[in-house]
Amino acid sequence: MKIAYLDCASGISGDMTLGALVDAGVDLAAINDGVQSLGLPGVRIARSEVKKHGFRATQVVVEHEPEHAHRHLHHIVDMIDAGKLTERQKDLAKRIFTRLGEAEAKVHGSTLRKVHFHEVGAVDSIADIVGAAIGWDLLGVDRIVCSPIPTGQGRIQIAHGLCSIPAPATAELLRGVPLLDSNVQSELTTPTGAAIVATLVDEFGGLPAMTVEAIGYGAGQRELAEQPNVLRLFVGTREGEFSADLVWVVETNLDDVPGEVIGHTITKLWEAGALDVYTTAIQMKKNRPGVTLSVICAVPLIPKVEKILFRETSTLGVRRWPVSRHKLDRAAHTVTTDWGPIEGKLGLITGQPPSFSPEYESCRRVAEEKNLPLKDVYEAARQAFAREESKPN
Repeated sequence: MKIAYLDCASGISGDMTLGALVDAGVDLAAINDGVQSLGLPGVRIARSEVKKHGFRATQVVVEHEPEHAHRHLHHIVDMIDAGKLTERQKDLAKRIFTRLGEAEAKVHGSTLRKVHFHEVGAVDSIADIVGAAIGWDLLGVDRIVCSPIPTGQGRIQIAHGLCSIPAPATAELLRGVPLLDSNVQSELTTPTGAAIVATLVDEFGGLPAMTVEAIGYGAGQRELAEQPNVLRLFVGTREGEFSADLVWVVETNLDDVPGEVIGHTITKLWEAGALDVYTTAIQMKKNRPGVTLSVICAVPLIPKVEKILFRETSTLGVRRWPVSRHKLDRAAHTVTTDWGPIEGKLGLITGQPPSFSPEYESCRRVAEEKNLPLKDVYEAARQAFAREESKPN
C-alpha cells in the first residue's frame, strides 16, 4: 500500500501542498499543462528553492495576468470540466471546491449555488487547488494520513473585514479534524489548505508505519519567527492493506454512582450507536474505588455521547481525544452446524486465510432454542467454518 503523510507543524495552504508535491517528485510540467488548459489568462506555476529557518524547501508561485474577477462555484466547475484533465483529476478538484463552497455557504447563510468566492475564486487559488488535485492524482497514493492541524492565532483581513484566526470558512472546514495548539501569531492554515485536508485525508494521527521513499518540503510565503514555515510530505509504502479510520475516545471517572446507574448508562450508550463501551477499575482521591467509563465513537456521535454521560451520571466533566485505528476488512458469513445456521463475521487479510468470529446473538439464540451451553455452540460454529476451509476449491 502506498501512503502519504502530511506533517502540518506550520499548518497547510494550497501553495504549500503544491510545493510539497513537486518537491516529492511530482512533475511540475504535467501540473502546468493541466492548469493552463483551464483558460485562465497567462497562468503559470513557477518553482524556486528557498530556505526557511535554514531548511531547504520548494516554493511555488502562480504567475498570471492581473484580473479582478470573483467567481461562483458553477463558473469554476465549468472551467474544470472544460480543461484537459483526467476524470479523477477533475473529480478531486471539484470535490475540493465543493467543500469550500459548502463551508462558505454555511458561514454566510447562503446556498451552494449562490455563494460568491472571493480570495479562493482568484486565479492563484484556482491554480493551487487544481494543481494540487493533479499532483495528488499523479502521486498515486492509496491512503493519505495527516497530523493534527495548527491554525495559528491573531486576526486576518479578508474580503468581509477583520476576523479572528481561523477564518470562518477555515473553521467550518476543520469541523471534526483534530487541531494542534499553536501560539504563532499568523494564519497557518488557509481555507484552501483546510479544504484539501477535509476532502482528501483518510486518517489523522502520527506518522504511520511505513517505508519512506520520498520526502517533499513545501514552503509557505510568510517568514515565521518561531519556526520554519514548511509543510512536510512523506511518501512511502507499507505491507498489508488494513482499513483505518479516525474515532474518538470519550471518558469520565466515577466514584459516587451505583452500579445499576453505570449499567443503565452503558445500555444507553450502546443504543446511541457507540462503537465500544467499557469500564476500568481505578482508585480515586480519599482512597475511594471508582471506575473509568470509556466510550469509543465516531465524530458525529460525540455530542450525543456527552449528553448521555452528563444526564445519566453525576460527572461534572468528560475527557475526549481522537485516536486512529486499524481494522481488518470484514464480511458477513453464515456457517451450517448440526443445530442450524449460525451467523458471524470474516476477518480478511490479504494473502492469508480468513478468520471467523461467530456472532454472540446468533449463538445465544441457538443455545436457548436447543438448551445447550453457549460455549458448545461457539465451538460448533468454529468447527463448521474450519470444515468449510479444509474443503478443496
